[in-house]
Amino acid sequence: MSATQFPSQQVGDFTITAISDGNLSASLDLLSNIEPSDAARMEDEAGVKDTSAIHINCYLVRGGGRTVLIDAGAGGFKQWGGLLASNLPQAGVQPSGVNTILLTHAHPDHVAGLLDKNGESVFPNAELVVHKREIEFWQDDGNLSRASERARGNFLMARQIFENYRDRLRLFEGGEVSPGLTAVPLPGHTAGHTGYRLESGGRNLLIWGDIVHFPEIQIPRPDVSIAFDLDPILAAETRARLLDLVSSERLLIAGMHLRERGFGRIERKGQSYSLVYEDE
Repeated sequence: MSATQFPSQQVGDFTITAISDGNLSASLDLLSNIEPSDAARMEDEAGVKDTSAIHINCYLVRGGGRTVLIDAGAGGFKQWGGLLASNLPQAGVQPSGVNTILLTHAHPDHVAGLLDKNGESVFPNAELVVHKREIEFWQDDGNLSRASERARGNFLMARQIFENYRDRLRLFEGGEVSPGLTAVPLPGHTAGHTGYRLESGGRNLLIWGDIVHFPEIQIPRPDVSIAFDLDPILAAETRARLLDLVSSERLLIAGMHLRERGFGRIERKGQSYSLVYEDE
């Protein structure tokens, strides 16, 4: 695949490119506030062939003499994803050329790609930028002790990454985190779940992290949350608020689980919302 084949958008002086890391597998049974049969019907009506596949996007932001990567994919953790390692060079960037990595949050499908199979740093020259609350949550021994057996692996992965990048770790609580990129708090999915708004030359784009995992379901039905959400009720409230905002502003959006096309806009129809991919 050539660099021109990756979905890209120009936002003023910046080029933002969706780089696929592949898929992870998750059952529709993980969704709450909807019957699995209704969820399957919505996926079928949207033309989704594999209802268990959740696509993983990472976003490359280039401009102002800097190369920023937003999230780093799953890196093959649990046989999830792992394509970023080969796709990034095909987009014209070597791991050593990444200056900054912004995390939306520290779930494995967003951070495991920061380490190679030997547990070494994949991005030797990159500063790792994370919300302060996100770090505090994963480093809290009380949270670890209360975690399920499945979730314990997530804690251990996050801690290993923070330790590996400790000399290049920058924490933030808000504001501009990199030239042109401003943190947007999106609470509910994790303790410090954060989106990033890119503004330049009168254009705007919001990278909204994990506001949805199944876009064909959760955009028309923002009340539907997923078992991955730390606070499902708050996550649903954040999703509803954000969908109202981005549809009113006609804001270009990017999301880690928006399928391969990576970019879209939200249209409001009565009390419901729909996703229109930017290339449609």
